[in-house]
Amino acid sequence: RPPRSTPKPSSAASDVYKRQPVGNAGNISAYWKGFKEYAAAGRASKTPVMYGFQAQGAAPIVNNKIIENPETIATAIRIGNPASWEKATSARDESGGVIDSVSDDEILHAYRYLASAEGIFCEPASAASVAGLIKTSRSGVDLSGSTIVCVITGHGLKDPDTALSVEAVQYEVDPTVEAVGEILSS
Repeated sequence: RPPRSTPKPSSAASDVYKRQPVGNAGNISAYWKGFKEYAAAGRASKTPVMYGFQAQGAAPIVNNKIIENPETIATAIRIGNPASWEKATSARDESGGVIDSVSDDEILHAYRYLASAEGIFCEPASAASVAGLIKTSRSGVDLSGSTIVCVITGHGLKDPDTALSVEAVQYEVDPTVEAVGEILSS
């Protein structure tokens, strides 16, 4: 008999899309293994569609070739020959997912968005999952009615140099609660 805290199998009608950065490809592989095991044990009625995102300058899985000198601002995914390459492509294929690439500009846009709109201070590599979601949405893919989970794997202090180099948004306001409230709600 399972412990009391075991969740009941999900019967949600929507598709579940899990998005994460891919460097050495261990995370996407391990998550997929766990999702399959959870479903096989009857604890989930389905598994998510796995989406992985590599930085364009370090996208060996996307390009299907080893990158000798990978380059990207996202240092945690600056990997030219992932250790779990085959497991990652299996996760992608078995789940019906995608491994795609995002540019450094897309990563930095998502990085800034997460900090300014959501209050999430992550490292650039972590922002790759959200950059991938934005890229997918902008391409016209309809994700309405779907459950989307973007994994943020690392705190912003893991890469403080990027935080210091990105131009901060600054506001000058009157020293009143109303003026500050107006800026915060815009």
